[in-house]
Order: sequence, then C-alpha cells, then structure tokens
Amino acid sequence: MILSMTGFGKATMVVCDKKITAEIKTLNSKQMDLTVKLSLLYREIELELRNMIAQELGRGKVDVYVTSESLDSAGAAQLNVEMLRSYKKQLENVSRELSLPEPEDWYTILLRMPDVYRQDVNEEVAQDELDGVREVVRQALKATTAFRTQEGAKLEHFFKGKIAAIQQLLNDIDQYECTRTEKIKARLIEQLEQLEKVDYDKNRLEQELIFYIEKLDITEEKIRLQNHLNYFLETLDGNERQGKKLGFIAQEMGREINTTGSKSNHAEMQKIVVEMKDHLEQIKEQVLNVL
Repeated sequence: MILSMTGFGKATMVVCDKKITAEIKTLNSKQMDLTVKLSLLYREIELELRNMIAQELGRGKVDVYVTSESLDSAGAAQLNVEMLRSYKKQLENVSRELSLPEPEDWYTILLRMPDVYRQDVNEEVAQDELDGVREVVRQALKATTAFRTQEGAKLEHFFKGKIAAIQQLLNDIDQYECTRTEKIKARLIEQLEQLEKVDYDKNRLEQELIFYIEKLDITEEKIRLQNHLNYFLETLDGNERQGKKLGFIAQEMGREINTTGSKSNHAEMQKIVVEMKDHLEQIKEQVLNVL
C-alpha cells in the first residue's frame, strides 16, 4: 500500500491546566522540508520532536504547529502593551512616510504581530506538560498517517486504472503488426516502379527491405514496456515508501513508448502511442505525490 505525501492531522489534549494542540500539514516535496512552530517554553524538546516527525513522515513539505492555551485565567498570557504601542507608532510612521492610509482595524493588525503576548520564557515547564506535548504530537502524526493512507489508496486506484489503459493500448498494437510490414514493403516497391528506366537487383532489394523492416521492428520495445507495466504494479503492492521508484519506472515506460512511436511508421499505431503518452503523463504527475 502506497502513501500520499498530502496529509493533515490534528490532536488536542489537556495537561497541567493547559490545552495543547498540535496541527500537521504535509504536501509533496523531493526531500524532507520540515517547519516546526511551537512555544518558546517547549524549545528544549524541539529537536526530539523534529526527529520523531521526520522518522514517521519520511519526506514532504511538512508544517507543524504546536500551541498551548492556559485554562487558568490567572495563568493566561497578558498583552504586552509596550510592544503594541511600539508597533502602532512604527506603522503610523510608515503610513506618513509612504502616504499610505492607516489600518481601519488596528486590533486585528497589532494582535498578529510577534511577541505581543507576555510570556515568561524562563519559567520551568513541568515534565508532565512536556510529556503531554510529545503525546499530542504523536497523536497528530497518527492522524496525518491515516490521512496519507487514505489518499494513497485513491492514488493506487488511479495508477492501476492508468496502467490497465496502457496495457489495453499495448495489446491493440498487435492487430497492426502483421499488416504494417507488408504495407511498408509494398509502398517501397511501388515507389521504385514509378521511377522510369531504373534497373535494380531484386535479390538485393529483398535484402535491403529485410534490413529496413528489422530496424522498424518493435518487438523488444513491446516486451520491455510489458515488463515495466508489470513491475509498476508489483511496486504498488510493495512497502509504503515507493514514490521515487515508481517515478523511475514511469521514466523507463516513457522511453519504450517514445521508441515505439518513432519506429511505428503507421498512422493508427502512432495514435495509440499518443494515447499511451497521455496516460503516462497523468501517472508521472500523480507519482510526485507518492511518498
């Protein structure tokens, strides 16, 4: 079962009179691109959390937000009035210097600025609270993996449908194989006969035709493409983290399809090749989302 790199997970728990929330969002990326935003109070376990997240999620663009909200009004964060005053003064100066209108909603603007809440970053955090942060992140990771699994199942269904479509097109090529070489041979002979006063060795012509037609033979390309289709399906049923491998297989499929098109020299076969390419491009696009 493959996993998607697109995921979302959220978990909340109450510990030490605080509501701790962890939220994780993931998108596709070639490598692990991890951003963790959490309170300064929990900085001592940030590296531990990063290692936990990276090990569980593997790769992708991952944004993690860990927040805490005091349920005790006495311990609630206080507005930093001096900081708010400083921000407001700076914005007013910018407004005058750049001839810009002042904000209509000062509260919304100022409360979004950094460090507008007083926090005693030196206060000692209880071990139970740190354990609670670890646990809520684990729960959010579990929810994210479940989301990725669900999306992965959709991708697997999509891939199998596209592979089946390419397989059918590959089978359709066979009906043109028998007549293709005969048509090529007949066309070449007809063109020679249209030339006036040209004498040629029919035995040599037969040898050259055989050589020419062998160069147009696509048997090997068909066999290799069939092997790639089978290998793609086998890889889908392998372990979870197969995205890069599936991408490599799709590239090899493209090589064989392109070579088949260049050798086909047949209108109907070239139409089939175009359809194969269309399905393959959709596969390549979605493979980028596979873990």
